[in-house]
Amino acid sequence: MGQNFLIDANIPEKLVRLAGFDESCGVLEVGPGLGALTLELCRKAGRVTAVELDKRLIPILRDKLAGVSNIEVVQGDILKLDLKKLVSEKMQGMSYHVCANLPYSITTPALTTLIGAGIFKTITVMVQREVARRMCAEPGSSEYGAFTVYVNWHTEPETLFDVPPDCFMPRPGVYSSILRMKTRAQKRLGPEDEAMLFRVVRAAFGQRRKTLVNALNAVFGNEIEKEEMAELVSKCGYDTRTRGETLGIDGFAQLSACIMKKLQVDKS
Repeated sequence: MGQNFLIDANIPEKLVRLAGFDESCGVLEVGPGLGALTLELCRKAGRVTAVELDKRLIPILRDKLAGVSNIEVVQGDILKLDLKKLVSEKMQGMSYHVCANLPYSITTPALTTLIGAGIFKTITVMVQREVARRMCAEPGSSEYGAFTVYVNWHTEPETLFDVPPDCFMPRPGVYSSILRMKTRAQKRLGPEDEAMLFRVVRAAFGQRRKTLVNALNAVFGNEIEKEEMAELVSKCGYDTRTRGETLGIDGFAQLSACIMKKLQVDKS
């Protein structure tokens, strides 16, 4: 199913140590595979729930983990499970965390699901190195995009270390990175304001080679005149020739607030 299994025993030990798990932590592991990381998680965390999609791996995992008292293996699709219900049932009274060697093919939807659940204190994952760089990218760089803004709005991502291809079976053609995301403690916007924020972000990066004004006009043109959009961009302190890829998170928040206010005034 597109997963590369860890075969270097040093990597799980280092990953779990740097993730900082202890007995107060309930850890959701996504895609345990053959259980290399699972065993190490069980040694440190208070409780581990491992969700595996591939039914063929379940008996292998349960056999390998026989006798380990703080683990439960669940067969299911992480993209379809009710995560809040799952962790509340399996990890009651603990702080919730995620640890995963994510299959490359589902990295973005899996992370979007895990972050969007809004219940995990930390999310520590192994992803392609280029994906990790994209998630930690600075405004204006070629790696910076809508997903960067999404991840950094909700979490504080940090690359812990890189993992070479020969640590896996089968051997991937790229390096991987361990990324730890600490969830931001408080929501900065209400649901409607946050929805507007990401509408603006998607518009800005949907046509990233266009100026910010033109990119926003392509999405908001039926609601705000182009000249008015240019005035809003200028009001936020940006040149009308600015491209969206140069705005930081706070810049997008400021701009979305101005657009939201403009739309509310027009409706009243």
